[in-house]
Amino acid sequence: MNLPTKLTVLRLIMIPLFVAVYFIPEIPFNFVISAVIFALAAFTDFLDGYIARKYSLVTDLGKFLDPIADKVLVSTALIVMLVPVGNVLVLPAYASIAVAIILARELVVSGFRMVAASKGAVIAADKSGKIKTLFQDVAIFVLLVGAQFMPETYSVINIVGLVLLGIATLLTIVSGTECIVKNRKVLSNK
Repeated sequence: MNLPTKLTVLRLIMIPLFVAVYFIPEIPFNFVISAVIFALAAFTDFLDGYIARKYSLVTDLGKFLDPIADKVLVSTALIVMLVPVGNVLVLPAYASIAVAIILARELVVSGFRMVAASKGAVIAADKSGKIKTLFQDVAIFVLLVGAQFMPETYSVINIVGLVLLGIATLLTIVSGTECIVKNRKVLSNK
């Protein structure tokens, strides 16, 4: 197992740690610590890809695990933020619409990539997908930090996080649509 793949596995290992810290309000600054764990895990996504490409360490195992680790990390974070911890709810109920859109896009694009793979085609992540991921990661980080300091009403940090989540949701729709339209030949029977 090479270094990029080890970083991907580390990202997968960090997910339960992120969740555990998130759900234990007795840990001082549990939301900030979970935000840092999330940010470090998200950074491994950039780092493993960079190292794999720069040093020609791309492997089939890495190509398989990397997108799974990314989707599980973001999906887990979005889902747990819909669950109250003590008297704190990171995402308001209406944000569940954004979460549903983001999760649906990931399922649709993953299924689309599986169909492409069955035909011997590879659909790599494009620029819009990478920008979408960046906005998702930053939104989650900001929302987690904001939750730590959330008074009875939303603070400025929470509002910024929700705006970023809204932008990430729009980018999710755009990048998913772009991926399917650009690669629609995958769905043809030829």
